[in-house]
Amino acid sequence: MFMAVVVCPRFDANGVELFSGKIGIFPFVVKEPAKRNSKNRTTGTIETKSILSVTKDITRACLIEKVLPAIRSKWPASTSRSPFFIQQDNARPHIGVNDLEFMGAAQRDGFDIKLCFQPPNNLDLNVLDLGYFKQFNLFNIKMLLQMLMH
Repeated sequence: MFMAVVVCPRFDANGVELFSGKIGIFPFVVKEPAKRNSKNRTTGTIETKSILSVTKDITRACLIEKVLPAIRSKWPASTSRSPFFIQQDNARPHIGVNDLEFMGAAQRDGFDIKLCFQPPNNLDLNVLDLGYFKQFNLFNIKMLLQMLMH
């Protein structure tokens, strides 16, 4: 599983890109030493394994330790004082909007970063659903064209 962080790109008055909007993709993995020998590695070799069950604590740690530093390093300094929101979908492992640990970490270095949840059943804000419906619509158009051709 991954946490992907993107924002709208920023342009100046002349249309020159100031910020691409790409923050990063952060995998939920843990590195641990191998317990046994195999033909590919020896005991103690560091292996990367995916975290099978992502909890609120793991999500909080990813946001504080990976996402916030990435935002601070890539965000244009000219707009760092204005508030902006990290929007989450409504999955259970996401932390609450008033999480004290996150709020403390998000206010550092002059940034004003807040959490919010995606409004339920709002397809305009769900990128995955929009992509799905676009592909579904293209499929229907292709089927219609094939029927008209025959």
